Amino acid sequence: MAISKPPAKAIVKDFSFYYGNGFKAIKNVSLEIAEKHVTAFIGPSGCGKSTLLRAFNRMHDLYGGNKYEGEILVDGQNILNLDPMEVRMRIGMVFQKPNPFPKSIYENVAYGLRVRGVNKKSLLDDAVEKALKGAALWDEVKDRLKSLAFNLSGGQQQRLCIARALATEPEILLLDEPTSALDPIATLSIEELILELKERVTIAIVTHNMQQATRVADYTAFMYLGELVEFNTTTIIFNAPDSQRTQEYVQGRFG
Repeated sequence: MAISKPPAKAIVKDFSFYYGNGFKAIKNVSLEIAEKHVTAFIGPSGCGKSTLLRAFNRMHDLYGGNKYEGEILVDGQNILNLDPMEVRMRIGMVFQKPNPFPKSIYENVAYGLRVRGVNKKSLLDDAVEKALKGAALWDEVKDRLKSLAFNLSGGQQQRLCIARALATEPEILLLDEPTSALDPIATLSIEELILELKERVTIAIVTHNMQQATRVADYTAFMYLGELVEFNTTTIIFNAPDSQRTQEYVQGRFG
């Protein structure tokens, strides 16, 4: 019996990306991001996985001369043709190192809503509490919302950044090596959080950690030199890949 695939939240079609110097960092990649599932991007440094992830919320537009080709469709809309600010409201991103703003815990989470013009205290209070609960941080910070975000531990700061991304209720959450700067205990808490969040939001994660991909991802894409070598369920990628290059990478023979 054929296994039914979940609906796609995003579809990448013949997508290529060029940096301003003309370097082609992504080469004709096509894949689907399943709705309310976790998709991991793996591959050696410089393979293009973070470059591809950042294209999803138009981060490359912040630097002149970069060029996109092909399509990235979210619910049928090509986000490469939309206003970048609109895209970033719909698609949140959390980076490798926690990067809280030099503001209070409360104002970090409320930031995106204030940018959208939400200033009513009751609405902000509700949204901040909901986002902090969604990031499994509320119980730890509810009595010190006015304290500086920098006073939190590294793991708490990363969960705060996730709460900040969740506050605008994004359709997709992008995680670019979100635990690489964290200790094992904080890493575990973020991984548990990812598994909870996929019930509500579509997640794409870049990771160098093969074990992490097997723990949190439903689907895995292996990239090499800007190309998509193989894309399948995580179980198949790690246990019965089609490509010998995929097998060598997941077995740690290079990278």
